[in-house]
Amino acid sequence: QVQLVESGGGLVQAGGSLSLSCVASERTFSMYGAGWFRQAPGKEREFVASISRVSGNTAYADSVKGRFTISKDRAKTTVYLQMNSLKPEDTAVYYCAADPRRNIVTIDSPYWGQGTQVTVSS
Repeated sequence: QVQLVESGGGLVQAGGSLSLSCVASERTFSMYGAGWFRQAPGKEREFVASISRVSGNTAYADSVKGRFTISKDRAKTTVYLQMNSLKPEDTAVYYCAADPRRNIVTIDSPYWGQGTQVTVSS
C-alpha cells in the first residue's frame, strides 16, 4: 500500500508562486494515475490536476488552467504541482491522490496524502 507525503504549502501573497511535492513510498507509484485535489473551508474537495500513469498526459480544472502545472520526476516517485499567479480563492488544503486502477485520479481514488495548507493573501 503506497503512502503519500505532501510538502511545500505555505503563505503567499496574491500573484505569487508555490511548488507542492508529493513523495510516494513505493516505486510502483510510477504505474499509478496521480494528481491533486483541494478543499477550502466549508466546501467539498475538488479536482485540481491529474497526470496519467504511462503517457504523462495531464488534465486541469478550468479554474487553474494556465496557472498550475503538474509533473512527475524522472523516477516517477514524486509528483509536483507548480502554482503560479496565485489568487486568494486558491486558498485550501491541497491533497495528493493516487490510483492504481486508472490513468487519472478521482474523488474515489484509494490513496491520499495528509494534505498541505496553501494560503493566499490579498
